[in-house]
This record gives sequence, C-alpha cells and structure tokens, in this order.
Amino acid sequence: MTSPQTLSEDDRRLLALWAAGCAERVLGLFEAASPGDDRPRRAIGRARAFGSGDLAVAEAIRLRFEGGAAARDAGSPAAAAAARAAGQAAAVCHMGAHALGAAGYAARAIGLAHPDNLEAIATEIEWQIASMTSEVRDGLRSLPMVGTDRSGPLGPGMLASGELGRIIRTIQRAVGAGDPTG
Repeated sequence: MTSPQTLSEDDRRLLALWAAGCAERVLGLFEAASPGDDRPRRAIGRARAFGSGDLAVAEAIRLRFEGGAAARDAGSPAAAAAARAAGQAAAVCHMGAHALGAAGYAARAIGLAHPDNLEAIATEIEWQIASMTSEVRDGLRSLPMVGTDRSGPLGPGMLASGELGRIIRTIQRAVGAGDPTG
C-alpha cells in the first residue's frame, strides 16, 4: 500500500514544476550567502527535469538527496531555508507531499530574509497560491493535512511544527485540503 502523500506520477510531475518555481524564487538568498555552491540550483533543475518528463522517476529518486548538505553549509538561516526549499522540490519525484515542503521552506526563507516585514511570508504565500494551476491545486488538495499522516513528510516532525507547520497549514487551507468538496 502506498502513502496518501505519494500521489500519482502525473500529479508528482505537475507538483514538481510548481515546487521548483517556489524554490527558485528564493534561490538568490542561498547563492548570495554561498557563492559558487550550485547544489540548490542543480536540485531545482532536477525538479524541473522530472516535472517536464525529461528525468525518469527512478533516476530522479536516486538523485533527490544529492547535495543535501547545502542547507547545513549555508551562510545564514534564510539561505539554509532556501536550500531546503530546493531539496524538497527535488524530492517531489518520490512523494508529492514534498511540494508543500518546498513552498513552506521558500516562504520561511523570505520571512527570515525580511524579519522587519511582517507581511513578507503572507505575500510569498499569496504568490504561491496564485501561481498554482487548477491541477496543482487539485493535487495539493488530495494530500492529508500536515501532521495527520505518519507515512511521509507531512507527518509529525519538521514540516508540521513551528512556523513551517503554520505556513504549510495556511497553504493547505487556501487550497481546501481535507475538504473533499474542494
């Protein structure tokens, strides 16, 4: 039995493209803090290649954690969150739920980069929601609410806790997750 967080391959490909877009918006935060480190950029490229069908599932899954140390090596908390957004986008090939991780970390990166702007995270979430196609929205809507299903990245843990959990819950509420009528 597969996890409800996995989704179909077609849905994962759609979500990978959206997640890559979310991560790409904050890539500059990482690159400014860690010039010359292209691991997050490569992760976003893999997410895009998977999303467009240019990278097979098995190969994408094999490479999904390549360069995972970029967040640990980042020069600032905002840069680390940006690197995590890229890593989550690259992991959508394995489980569609990672798309919410990419969006959540991207919004968190914006908040960390602009601590005096109380609207920064909300503005980023608004962009993320506006950039969704109806198919992406449907895919995200079919995922369990963060913190409720132990069988994947949306289970209790990093994505479900603190500010990151609040960000992901905000996105999920906006798409009508948990509401079968949408």
